[in-house]
Amino acid sequence: MTTLDDSIQVVHQRLEAARIRAERAQGSVRLLAVSKTRTSDEVRAAHAAGLRAFGENYVQEGLDKIAALADLRTDLEWHLIGPLQSNKTRVVAEAFDWVHSVDRLRTAERLSAQRPPDLPPLQVCLQVNISGEDSKSGVPPAELPALARAVAALPRLRLRGLMAIPAPAEGLEAQRRPHRALRELLERLRADGLALDTLSMGMSDDLEAAVLEGATLVRIGTAIFGSRPSAATRP
Repeated sequence: MTTLDDSIQVVHQRLEAARIRAERAQGSVRLLAVSKTRTSDEVRAAHAAGLRAFGENYVQEGLDKIAALADLRTDLEWHLIGPLQSNKTRVVAEAFDWVHSVDRLRTAERLSAQRPPDLPPLQVCLQVNISGEDSKSGVPPAELPALARAVAALPRLRLRGLMAIPAPAEGLEAQRRPHRALRELLERLRADGLALDTLSMGMSDDLEAAVLEGATLVRIGTAIFGSRPSAATRP
């Protein structure tokens, strides 16, 4: 039977193999464990196995885990990677360390205004609809430069980079194309003077393609924790 430690080791090996193939510096790729639908006990076990950064898709579920794991708070990094409704910005600004899914200026303005002054700036990524899917959230690439400049100027946020969830694709080259497009968008923003360092892209099925194209945060859930529980059995 595969243990959590075994699964984490396999993921690290895949990430490291892709990093070496891409001839990227050691430590240039971080693992973000996607813990949505997982219990706080599972997150605690993952922390004991060496993981520190965890991504949540649902605000309330994330808040419940942050509270349940308050004894580990200084050793955990909590990332919101799912959609953010305007009525949830205050609790997110107060509790999370990162938000990957900012795609509107109004959302960013609310997060900035509601970030407590005693906390470090909230780290944010702009979500880009890189595949142009009607069903996906994210700013269209053509609107990204204006949004990035506006968000970068907000006082209680630190704009770190871009995030995308590309449409599924078969084969390494097909998987690499949308990740390459996101990297090129980041490079253009950097050329325009924005100090960005983060590409949040890649999941269990396409992590190699993402790392080859420059991912710095790779969001892995299934390959670590196994298949997600059904909706009926979620915590």
